[in-house]
Amino acid sequence: MDIFKDLLKFTVVDIIDVVLVALLLYYIYKLIKGTVAINIFIGIIIIYLVWKLTDFLNMELLSSIFGGFMKVGIIALIVVFQPEIRKFLLMVGSTNFSKRKKFLSQFKFLKTETSNTTNVEAIVAACTKMGTSKTGALIVFERNNNLDFLTQTGDEMNIKVTQPIIESIFFKNSPLHDGAIIISNNIVKATRVILPVNNDKVIPQRFGLRHRAAIGVTEKTDALALAVSEETGHISYFKDGEFVLFKDNSELINIIKEDLS
Repeated sequence: MDIFKDLLKFTVVDIIDVVLVALLLYYIYKLIKGTVAINIFIGIIIIYLVWKLTDFLNMELLSSIFGGFMKVGIIALIVVFQPEIRKFLLMVGSTNFSKRKKFLSQFKFLKTETSNTTNVEAIVAACTKMGTSKTGALIVFERNNNLDFLTQTGDEMNIKVTQPIIESIFFKNSPLHDGAIIISNNIVKATRVILPVNNDKVIPQRFGLRHRAAIGVTEKTDALALAVSEETGHISYFKDGEFVLFKDNSELINIIKEDLS
């Protein structure tokens, strides 16, 4: 009878509370999916459920052990999930309400699916051609995190992506070739962008500031990046602060399309 009485007390505020918690858990899962942190997250959920079960069954000793772990473990969680927490706060803090008509469109992290029209084939073809002439390039793909805080460090643009456009931007005598470009939905948003550089990660000495900048921006946001080495002409693909050298264009195109969608 007490359960039915509690159900009758269930209000609209309680429903909103449950929905918001569900959305928060879903987004946390989406944020750490595909990383090592996902296993830690699942482990924490299991321990929490066991804690609640032991508490419900009045198993005081086990309940106190798991309860103490959950209380002290919050400090460890902040350390373990530091990159993910930083991405989340950066995403919320970089939301720009003044440049959009729709309020809810700013909360891109609540979307379950996104459509991206970026001409990946043209970008990879341009990188391949620049690689043969050893022309350095750094291209950043905007995803859910708003990168307006980075575009302001360079020259804001509104140019449709094509292979000649990409090649002309990074042409060695071009005034726009220094720095990175940011692409969002097949539009070059900015050129000569200054990216945060990662100096902590150990990378081969043949890679320079472009690669460290690509590591930095993909660590701090959910952006993707392509870098063409000026020394070797190799194309590197960056995601979550990690990078892979690619020689197979079709495989690289498919991976970028999948990550963008």
